[in-house]
Amino acid sequence: MTKRLLSVASLMLVMLLINPAWAQDAPEVDRTATGGAQTLEDIMARQQQMKVDERFRSENTGNPANAAPTTDQLGSRGGVSDAENWRGIRYNETDIRTQSRGPAANVLIQDGGMPWYKLREGPVIRYGGGALLGLIVLLLVFYLVRGKIMIEGGPAGTTIERFKAIERFGHWLLAGSFIALGLTGLLTLMGRSFLIPVLGPEVFATLAAGSKWLHNNIAWAFMLGLVMTFIMWVTHNIPNKLDWQWIKVGGGIFTKSHPHAKKFNAGQKVVFWTVMLLGASVSLSGLSLLFPFQIPMFSDTFGFVNSVLGTSLPTNLTPHEEMQYANLWHSIVAFVMMLAIIAHIYIGTVGMEGAYDAMGNGQVDLEWARQHHDLWVAEVEAKQGKGDSSS
Repeated sequence: MTKRLLSVASLMLVMLLINPAWAQDAPEVDRTATGGAQTLEDIMARQQQMKVDERFRSENTGNPANAAPTTDQLGSRGGVSDAENWRGIRYNETDIRTQSRGPAANVLIQDGGMPWYKLREGPVIRYGGGALLGLIVLLLVFYLVRGKIMIEGGPAGTTIERFKAIERFGHWLLAGSFIALGLTGLLTLMGRSFLIPVLGPEVFATLAAGSKWLHNNIAWAFMLGLVMTFIMWVTHNIPNKLDWQWIKVGGGIFTKSHPHAKKFNAGQKVVFWTVMLLGASVSLSGLSLLFPFQIPMFSDTFGFVNSVLGTSLPTNLTPHEEMQYANLWHSIVAFVMMLAIIAHIYIGTVGMEGAYDAMGNGQVDLEWARQHHDLWVAEVEAKQGKGDSSS
């Protein structure tokens, strides 16, 4: 149930983009000139993902009464031509037996390849890449207008422990692996369009193969970091009434106000839950891609969406369609996560004085801590006053 809930919203977006059930009906086609065979209009309508009445093909899969005599040179084919035979395969009217076994072995024709490819090479790259560049430009403009958020009155000169070594290890394991996954993923997704013209196909082939190997193996470090940070910080990231007060004043980013906050403020909680939920979802789709045809998720997810929203999303998906949806979902979620992480990196480095020290060496300036996490500082100092130095 959890993995289904993680996927619902964006899966609806994907389905709206590529599911033929949402397409308009194709206009009536006159096939008298072709003797009932398909026309160019039929082919173009299918390429445009329009709904075509396929009965003129699906019901024309051969007639045993038309079988050639067994005494003919090539013998009898049971009254089925090559074209009719392939139509029978396409419309599941033929008893298929294959020597190779596996979840995808019985699917000989699958029509989802081109819509998947067009969506992947078109809107996913265009909107995903455009969003990344747009956010970077926006942050640059914000920095030029707002400047770095400084410690009011200057640093105190004394420090307080913000994060222990194990917390910093979990953070950097998650952050470092995600950056590596983002770079190798972008290269795999966009490299063919942008790097082959620059590097040439031979160099890109080597680079792409290396990126794929790194991406597949670094994924395990990302999932480990995800589990570690969730266990360590989930109790500190439960929303409370202080968060709304923090949100109302924008966390003091646009003003010099410093709303009350405990160990994590509302902005950090948003980042935490974004990373946890989308990280879990992107991990599930990644596992599906790492083990092809072994971890189907979308048939059950679409069934759940249908039961909740009353939609008619397809639930009888081929193994190949499962992989196509997993690939699209993996890319879309990764782009959303990259947007959140870029903003997080900005505020944790050049955007705010003293913020990087929290994960750099674990010690932050006491005045910085009081301005941004005053309630947490009070808790730590109260514990230290009782002889407990833990934070």
